Amino acid sequence: MQQGRVRKLGDKVFRVPRVMPWSISILEVLKPRARGTLSPLILLYGFVAIIMVGAVLLVLPIATKTGQSTSFLTALFTATSATCVTGLAVVDTGTHWSAFGQAVILVLMQVGGLGFMTSATLLLMALGRRIGLRERLLIGESMGLERWGGVVGLAKRIALFTLVVEGVGALLLYFRFSLHSPVGTSVWKAIFHSVSAFNNCGLDILGNNFRSLADYRGDATVVLVIAALIILGGISFVVVSDVFRSRRWIKLSLDSKIVLMTTAILLALGMIVILLTEFSNPDTLGALPWPQKALNAFFHSVTPRTAGFSTIDIGRLADYSLFFIIILMFIGGASGSTAGGVKVNTFGLIAATIWSSLRGRQYAGAFEREFRTQQVYRALALVMLSLGLVAAVVLVLTRTEEFSFINLLFETVSAFGTVGLSTGITPHLSMAGQLIIIATMLLGRLGPLTLALSLVQRQRPAAYRYPEDQVRIG
Repeated sequence: MQQGRVRKLGDKVFRVPRVMPWSISILEVLKPRARGTLSPLILLYGFVAIIMVGAVLLVLPIATKTGQSTSFLTALFTATSATCVTGLAVVDTGTHWSAFGQAVILVLMQVGGLGFMTSATLLLMALGRRIGLRERLLIGESMGLERWGGVVGLAKRIALFTLVVEGVGALLLYFRFSLHSPVGTSVWKAIFHSVSAFNNCGLDILGNNFRSLADYRGDATVVLVIAALIILGGISFVVVSDVFRSRRWIKLSLDSKIVLMTTAILLALGMIVILLTEFSNPDTLGALPWPQKALNAFFHSVTPRTAGFSTIDIGRLADYSLFFIIILMFIGGASGSTAGGVKVNTFGLIAATIWSSLRGRQYAGAFEREFRTQQVYRALALVMLSLGLVAAVVLVLTRTEEFSFINLLFETVSAFGTVGLSTGITPHLSMAGQLIIIATMLLGRLGPLTLALSLVQRQRPAAYRYPEDQVRIG
């Protein structure tokens, strides 16, 4: 084998053979001794640092419209919600925060949506800094990629795609907001809501006391533009670029097919279920004419995936509707996107595995492709640990809060899935409850990615295998 160039990673030095392509897997380059130097916890530290900076800025008197300082807990909650692109709020964003405070929130949403390492990489490139091997590996990790070839170029394309989509969305929203507000106010509202929607956050500055987009539920343009931004941000740039590059279903990657198919099924199923369950509810869809019923049912099958905007009072939904939305929030959007949850990739893989088992197939797969056994194990581990986290948080909240179980479960899954929908209990949470939700939002944003990357990095070739045996099932 030809000798390649010597690469240095921290205090570790290793040689990369020239025959290896740049798209080689991280695991094939990094030896076990170097695995600890690229801990996914670095992403957690980066997000925490951003949140703390945002919280300090929001505490300043200039950040509020009254000119008075906000409590640190409220600022911390808001900064965490914005950075984790969740959308839960303990104060009304439009009436409490000044233009400065709203600008801080917008920046936090943008940085949190792009991801810490992607944002840091773009900043370093803007300052003329060279992106080294360590940074490339961390970028790949932050995007949920096992391969790091071309990740810097991918970061650039993601930034360009984000700016273009948000720009188009803001332009379309401006035309609608300008009908009711001055030019300056309309421009700011359009930009803020476009960024919030594309990054699947859900914070709004309409100043209508936590009613979100309720005043626009009959405006098809606003509702559909926001929905389109949520979907584009939630399926990830990788899938969008694969669609434009392949242009044919048969040429799409297995990952893209699972994301698109699962997303389409969940959107259609969500619309049908919400339309049927809330059709006669006078507090939600019952009072709306038929076209608006369909429009708002569709919107509320989109927004739990994981944006947080709403056009109806979520607290007025029937319990069975709330439970169904909880399922949608738990699943979330696509890996490497601005959305949260356990991801449609994970859900689609598990659903396809179950279907393969029901059909008696020895190996799980979909679209004439077979899944890697390790990925099935990781998906199951991720879902079970996520369910355990949600259960633990709800159990604690039932001891600290006085709300009903379904409301606490909804709030918890909304925080974990970084959704932002609420039945209205968020501003009334106790100090302990707010701290618990803050931790849940952070774990929901970084937990699934960090866990998945940790499982990948710990994977080692088996030196031996044990004899097979059977366990009774059913």
